[in-house]
Amino acid sequence: MTSPTGKSDATADALRDGPRRRRRRVRATGGGGGGGGSGVPLPLLVPALLGLAFLVVPLVALLVRAPWRSLPDLLTSAEVWQALQLSLVCATAATAVSLVIGVPLAWLLARVEFPGRGLVRALVTLPLVLPPVVGGVALLMALGRNGIVGKWLDSWFGITLPFTTAGVVIAEAFVAMPFLVISVEGTLRAADPRFEEAAATLGASRFTAFRRVTLPLIAPGIAAGAVLAWARALGEFGATITFAGNFPGRTQTMPLAVYLALQSDPEAAIALSLVLLAVSVAVLAGLRDRWMTTR
Repeated sequence: MTSPTGKSDATADALRDGPRRRRRRVRATGGGGGGGGSGVPLPLLVPALLGLAFLVVPLVALLVRAPWRSLPDLLTSAEVWQALQLSLVCATAATAVSLVIGVPLAWLLARVEFPGRGLVRALVTLPLVLPPVVGGVALLMALGRNGIVGKWLDSWFGITLPFTTAGVVIAEAFVAMPFLVISVEGTLRAADPRFEEAAATLGASRFTAFRRVTLPLIAPGIAAGAVLAWARALGEFGATITFAGNFPGRTQTMPLAVYLALQSDPEAAIALSLVLLAVSVAVLAGLRDRWMTTR
C-alpha cells in the first residue's frame, strides 16, 4: 500500500513531468499546431519562405554581383576613404550627442509622472516613422539661416549649421536618438526602482542615486541603444542630403557616396554598399545576445 507521503510525491512528480512530456511531444510534432501534428502547416510555411526570400535574395544578389577582383582598388580610393572617415566621425559624434541628451530624456519618460507624458513620448519617437527627407526639411525650418532658431544662432553667435559637417551630425542625431531613448527607457522600466529608493533613504540625492546606482544597472541598455543609434546614424541619407547637402570631404557620407556612385560607377556603388552591409552585420553580431536570442 502506498503511503500518503508516497502518493503526494508521485503526484508532484507527475505534475512536474507532465509539462516536460508535453514540450517533448510539441517539439517532436513540429509545434503541435493545425494539421494534426504533421509538421508546419503549408499555408504558413509557403508565405514564411516567401518572406524570407524577399528579405534575403536582395542581399545575396549584392554579394553575387560584387566586383570582388577590383574590390581592393575600389575601396582604397581617396574618395571612398574620405567618405568612410567622415561617416565614422559624424556617426560617432551624433551618438555622443544622443547619449548626452537622450539618456536624461529616457529617464524623464520612465521615472517622472507629468501631464502630457504620452504626447512627449509620441513626439520623441516620431522621427522613427517620419520620412527622413521631411526631417531634413524640418531641421532647415528650425536651424537654417532663416529658421526659428537658426536666425538667432547666426545673428548672435555667427553659427551656421546647414551644409556643414556639424549639420551632418545634427541630422544624424535627429533620426538616431529615438533608438537610444526607446532602448534606455525600456531598460529603466525593467530595472527595480527600489535600489534608487534605498540610496535615497541613505541620504543620496536623486542625481547621485542616478549616477551611482541607476547608470550601472542600465549600462547594458545604454550600450545597446548607443550601438543602434550609431548604426542608424551611419546609414542616414534623407535628412543628411536635405539639411547638409552632398559636398565631398565636408558633408558626403557613405550613403551619399553610394547614391552618387550609382549614377556613374555602379561597381563602386556596390563596393561601398558592401562596406555598409558589413557594418550592419557587425552591429547585429554585437547585439546577438539582446536581439537575436530567445529567452
